[in-house]
Amino acid sequence: MREARNGIWSAISGMTCRPHVLIGDLFSSESLPIADEFHMRKYVYVPCLARFLALTTYLHVLDKEVRGQYVDQMGPLRIPGCFPVRGQDVPDPMLDRHNRQYNEYVRMGINFTTLSNGILVNTWRDLDSASLDALKYNEILKSVVKVPVYDIGPLTRVVDPTGSEGNNVIEWLDMQPVESVIFVSFGSGGTLSAEQIAELAWGLELSQQKFVWVLRPPAGNTKDGAFFTSGSSVPCGPLDFLPEGFMNRTGTRGLITPLWAPQASILNHESVGGFLTHCGLNSIYEGILAGVPMIAWPLYAEQRLNATLLTDELQVAVRPTVLPAEEEVGREEIQKMVRSLMEGEEGKTMREKVKLLKESANHALMVDGSSYKSMCEFITGCQNNN
Repeated sequence: MREARNGIWSAISGMTCRPHVLIGDLFSSESLPIADEFHMRKYVYVPCLARFLALTTYLHVLDKEVRGQYVDQMGPLRIPGCFPVRGQDVPDPMLDRHNRQYNEYVRMGINFTTLSNGILVNTWRDLDSASLDALKYNEILKSVVKVPVYDIGPLTRVVDPTGSEGNNVIEWLDMQPVESVIFVSFGSGGTLSAEQIAELAWGLELSQQKFVWVLRPPAGNTKDGAFFTSGSSVPCGPLDFLPEGFMNRTGTRGLITPLWAPQASILNHESVGGFLTHCGLNSIYEGILAGVPMIAWPLYAEQRLNATLLTDELQVAVRPTVLPAEEEVGREEIQKMVRSLMEGEEGKTMREKVKLLKESANHALMVDGSSYKSMCEFITGCQNNN
């Protein structure tokens, strides 16, 4: 992004009718001073939860107060007005304070509050109220953040009901009972080890539940030929990493789709009743807006923070007892979570809660909704300063 600054400056300077506002995402905050040269307002857009924003903007304070690695702390990290953050939940750049990424992350949080006129965050009040209130009203945190925070979410794709016509997954779902299928997907970048793929497959099989699984090859280049169908040295596809006989044993109640599937359309299908997700924000929002409870399986970035919100505070998800990025989740625990979500009383309660959250998300974007009002405040601020 630093290399793009000259290009951004040239593009703006060459415009006959120049814009009045510059909005950069969290990775391009160092480009915001360009706006000063053109007398523009400048804002940061953070496509994450308010709790991530609170932690990021307060990090330079924690950097001075906390000794040692965050993951080794005996107690959680305290951010004024916010729920405490467990060391194991911190975003990836905070896992190692000696890493260059950590220093860049600290600097990024400082840039949010010193280089911008305000921060747009992709969340809404009912989802993230404690952190939003802290960012807006807590005197200690406000003195650190300094600029207005606008909650304008959820920003996500609108599902086209005709966009997936003819897709084999949708056609298969059309034949299944209402809320009987769990959808398993780890986003566009999430991969598992060969061993974890096998355990997940066994867990789904043991659960006896219907499923759709978006399957990718494992993260590594090795696999145990004793456990998988292909033992040859030629390049393997995703299906080659499943336990031997898995497809035959689950053929009538499961569907494997390699690499990609129309996630939003699948989640909004009436036959889908659960979602095993890596907890990327877009996936979380698509799950909530579909009214589907989740199994939280965080892998990287800020996904552990997201998972904790879903499980501990909103109570619309369950999660493994171990961190999937660090330890293998066993088949017995997987089948237990899947059964609980799809058949148990806990799953029914979560389904009711997530449907209420869906309603609040839709209302937030309506006229007089919290995000609508916040967006109006942002627009008014831009107009009054031009």
